[in-house]
Amino acid sequence: MALTADQILAAQKANLETLFGLTTKAFEGVEKLVELNVTASKAALTEAQSTAQAALSVKDAQELLTLQASLFQPLAEKTAAYSRHLYDIAQGTGAEFSKAFEAKAAEAQQAFVGLVDSASKNAPAGSETAVAVLKSAVAAANNAFESVQKAVKQASDVAEANFNAVSTQAVAAAKTATASRKR
Repeated sequence: MALTADQILAAQKANLETLFGLTTKAFEGVEKLVELNVTASKAALTEAQSTAQAALSVKDAQELLTLQASLFQPLAEKTAAYSRHLYDIAQGTGAEFSKAFEAKAAEAQQAFVGLVDSASKNAPAGSETAVAVLKSAVAAANNAFESVQKAVKQASDVAEANFNAVSTQAVAAAKTATASRKR
């Protein structure tokens, strides 16, 4: 089965569209990351200013300890929120790349199945067994690929659930530590 010039051009055009689409998605992810960091930096600067002013207005050691203890919980919450936003940006960008990969993989699978079908139709007489074995191997490979995709998706879901649980526990631990220091 020989490819025509039109088929080659169409494939190249599709590949370029995919490349430019993924490049755009990557830049969008970087833009979101920069925006997150600028926002976090502005907030940190504003908080540093108010914290410095509060520290300068402290009258005794007990007030200083109370101020110090009151800073830990918000810091942990903000760190967890920042991590969550960072994870969401990475997850969203990664999902776009995964979608594109899955689409290209599905196209490649279809093209390969078409090639096998075409080859089997043009196979010499008496090669039915070899063609059946080849088709069976292709079907098994496709099933294995789908199983791997499902396993990766499940592992990703478990990792996300674990990340959420750890973030929640970290904020709760900071609240507990702050509450015990205030006493």
